[in-house]
Amino acid sequence: MLRAGIVGLPNVGKSTLFNALVANAKAEAANFPFCTIEPNVGIVSVPDERLNVLAKISGSAEIIPARVEFVDIAGLVKGASQGEGLGNQFLSHIREVDAIVHVVRCFENDDIIHVAGSVDPARDIEIINLELGLADLTQIERRIERTRKQARTSKEAQAEVAVLEKLAAALNEGKSVRQVSLNQEEADLIKGLGLLSGKPIIYAANVSEDDLATGNEYVEKVRQIASAENAQVVIVSAQVESELVELPEEDRADFLASLGVEEGGLKSLIRATYTLLGLRTYFTTGPKETRAWTIHTGMTAPQAAGVIHSDFERGFIRAETVAYDDLGKTGGMNAAKEKGLVRSEGKDYVVQEGDVMLFRFNV
Repeated sequence: MLRAGIVGLPNVGKSTLFNALVANAKAEAANFPFCTIEPNVGIVSVPDERLNVLAKISGSAEIIPARVEFVDIAGLVKGASQGEGLGNQFLSHIREVDAIVHVVRCFENDDIIHVAGSVDPARDIEIINLELGLADLTQIERRIERTRKQARTSKEAQAEVAVLEKLAAALNEGKSVRQVSLNQEEADLIKGLGLLSGKPIIYAANVSEDDLATGNEYVEKVRQIASAENAQVVIVSAQVESELVELPEEDRADFLASLGVEEGGLKSLIRATYTLLGLRTYFTTGPKETRAWTIHTGMTAPQAAGVIHSDFERGFIRAETVAYDDLGKTGGMNAAKEKGLVRSEGKDYVVQEGDVMLFRFNV
C-alpha cells in the first residue's frame, strides 16, 4: 500500500487536512506548533466512480476500493536538519513514506499564527525543501566517506561514489535530489538511502473557502515553484473539507456547488497521490464483490494476479480481460463476449489502466 506523508510548517493546516482525510482520525488540530508529535496514520479509499458502475453491472454485494495510507507528520521548522523543534525525529518519519504531500499555507487569517509572522508560500516551501536537502546532504557525505574506502577495490563502489558526488554538488547548489537527472543504474545505486528530497511530491495549496474554485496569487507562486521541479499542485481548503465531513452525504454536493466547485480538493489530492508513483488500477467484479487492485505500471498479467494471491501468479494460465469502457458500454460480460470485446491474455500481457480481469490458474 502506498504511504504518503503530510508535511509542512506548523499551523499550515496539516492536521486539519488529515482529520478531513480520515474522518475518524484523532490528530489534534491545535493552534500552536508541535501539537502533532507522533505521526498519525490513516487509511483512505481512492475515489473511483468506475467501481459503482461495475458493481451495478455485476450485482455485487460489496465494493472494495483501492486505498492509500496517509501519515500526518509534525510541523518542521527552520533548522530541523540540525534538530531544531523536533526535527530529527520528524525527518525519520518522512524517510519511511513513499511520497510527500507538502501542505503550503495560501490563506490569510489573523486568528491563526504563522510561525514566520506572515504568509509567503515561496519562503515556506524553501524552508522545508532546504531542511530536507540538508538532511540528505549530511547523509550523502557520510556515505561517501564510508564508500570511498571500498571504491579502491570495487567498481560498484566507485560508481556509487560518482552518483553521490553528483547529488552532493546539486544539493550544495540548493537543488533537490528530485531535480537531478539519473539513469536507472544510478537510481538503483542510491535507492536504499531513502533520500528525503528525492521522494515524489505533491504541493497541497491550502486556501480559504472563497478561493477554492479559482485559487489566488499565493497558489500561482506555488505552481511556479512546482513547475520548476516537475511536481504537481492540488488546491485544497482544509477548513472546507473539515466542514464537509460534518455534513450528511446528500448535502455535500450542494455545499460544494455554493463554492463553485464540483468536488472538494481532497478527492483530487487522493487521486493525485495514488497516481504519483505510476500506479494503475485493474478490477475484478462479480456477485460477491467488485474490487479495485493496485499495481505498478508495466506489470504483466501473472504479476497482477499475484497481487491477489501468490498462488494465482505461480499457477497462472490466462486472464479473461475486457476494458472498463467496453464493459460499461455493453452492460455486462456476456454481451461483451458476444461482441468479441473479451480477450484471452497470456503471460506476456501488460495490464492496462481500467482492465476488468478474471484469472484462470492451476492450484
